[in-house]
Amino acid sequence: MGYIRAVPLSYDVFDGTGTETPLVFLHGLFGSKSNFQSIAKALVQRTGRKVLTVDARNHGNSTHTPFMSYEAMTNDLMNLMSQLHVGKCLLIGHSMGGKLAMTSALLQPGLVERLVVVDISPSQTTMHTGFPSYITAMKAVKVDSGIPRSTARKQAEDQLRPFVKELTVRQFLLTNLIEQDGHYTWRVNLDAIIKHLDNIMSFPDFDTSYLGPTLFLGGGNSPYIR
Repeated sequence: MGYIRAVPLSYDVFDGTGTETPLVFLHGLFGSKSNFQSIAKALVQRTGRKVLTVDARNHGNSTHTPFMSYEAMTNDLMNLMSQLHVGKCLLIGHSMGGKLAMTSALLQPGLVERLVVVDISPSQTTMHTGFPSYITAMKAVKVDSGIPRSTARKQAEDQLRPFVKELTVRQFLLTNLIEQDGHYTWRVNLDAIIKHLDNIMSFPDFDTSYLGPTLFLGGGNSPYIR
């Protein structure tokens, strides 16, 4: 993966008092490290382990870049782990983060002591999940400048509602609405995501296996693991 340039990632560290292998959480598409803040704090208290939550490229506060693939995101993660002097971790990924966790375990098995994959499998994810329509709707949103965040959020939600029917999904997407340089914008890199959505929905081909302890978690009615 040396030909793939790593980009700097934003992360939070929740320090525990123990010396056991740290936990690293990887979020899903349109998510961010803040999705795991509550569970990270709870796990530090319960286990004493250090917990890291990480923003993927083009998400949260991490660097925007025109390219996205699981190999590139793995390179980003390996670069971060090296910077933080993390030799081994328990890798926990949800959705897109689950595919990133699996890719990382396959490419760098020595780094991953244990693997937890939540609500995703190492296969093609159906496009019927609505992601393309979500991105189209988000790109069309226009919010007035110089207004309170609550008003801006309402304006954006009103424009999303006809295309994103589920309230919980709209609220999740709206966590990405930020004020920047006096105007409201999306902190996710929508152009890069839509350009490489096929990469994100698929999974790389490997001729190797990860032999470490692995746990798959999924909802019984989840459309992502059928």
